[in-house]
Amino acid sequence: MKLPSCLLCDTVQLTEGEQLLILNSAADPFVQHVAERYRTIQLTLAEDNIALAQALLSQPDTRIRHIAFHHAILQQPAGTVDSAVMNLLYQPGKSWILYGLQVAAHALRPGGRLYVVGAKDRGLLTVAKHMQEVFGTVETLEISKGQRVICSRQPTIAIHSETIAQPTLPVFADSKLDEGTRLLLEALAVHATDETLDIGCGAGPIGLHIARQAMQGHVTMVDVSLAAVAAAQQATYESGLSNVRILPSDGVQAVIGQRFDLVVTNPPFHQGGLQTTAIAERFIGEAAQVLQPQGRFYLVANRFLKYEPICYACFDHVKEVNGNTRYKVLRAVGIHKRLPAIDR
Repeated sequence: MKLPSCLLCDTVQLTEGEQLLILNSAADPFVQHVAERYRTIQLTLAEDNIALAQALLSQPDTRIRHIAFHHAILQQPAGTVDSAVMNLLYQPGKSWILYGLQVAAHALRPGGRLYVVGAKDRGLLTVAKHMQEVFGTVETLEISKGQRVICSRQPTIAIHSETIAQPTLPVFADSKLDEGTRLLLEALAVHATDETLDIGCGAGPIGLHIARQAMQGHVTMVDVSLAAVAAAQQATYESGLSNVRILPSDGVQAVIGQRFDLVVTNPPFHQGGLQTTAIAERFIGEAAQVLQPQGRFYLVANRFLKYEPICYACFDHVKEVNGNTRYKVLRAVGIHKRLPAIDR
């Protein structure tokens, strides 16, 4: 998977000592560029992806702090940031982008700048219109290989948090069940005492469905998205179920020392706006790491995605147990061979 080059590195104007806010774009190479080039810039990651945040926080650099993107307005003081940066490639949807603009309007000091990079087919021109509405100005700084960097400056009278409603950002499976999830739930065989892991749980419909059937067992739900974890926690609270826990986790890292009877996943196949099978392939390998020897693994995916080879490499028995022309549900039973240990 090839990501865009660092157009921001040559475009964003920074000076030592600035306060820089990264809006859900920690994967952009610009962030590492800043950490390596500038010694006194204070870097705040308003980041939803816990794995990306932890990777940057693990560096021996006390200038970096992390706040959850979906709570950024609550956690970032108003009018304290000199520059803010957002890459449209890493935003899950329009509402996330608009919220990012609100965060910037709240956090930037008078005269501070918001830089946004993206392509026209990612809605950059529409975003430019919203930036014009919010800040009163917008200009194009650079155009290269279909990508543009646009910039707005915070007016003298800034927008304060009292005027901005804290939104609920949409996450996967936070409304009605999608077709693939429905097929997975139809195929699941759940035992009353199952210890279950839901990898990439989104808002939690799969895990909660299992928890209602495995009342003598427990369900652990994990997701790399902090907004998804919050949504799953809220859904669990509303369900009244007590045999559920939800953890922020990069894959199975948070539960690597545990073993489960049942592991389920409806994995994403897009990352940074690009199609990829790497996430699901990793989840399959990690499921083999945490399953009991005769545990069951279920995966739902678009039919055109070829996940069978890695399933056959990890498990004794692999079978399609449900599906239609668009989706397939695979069940694997019995660990064939363990993959190398997962790095912590």
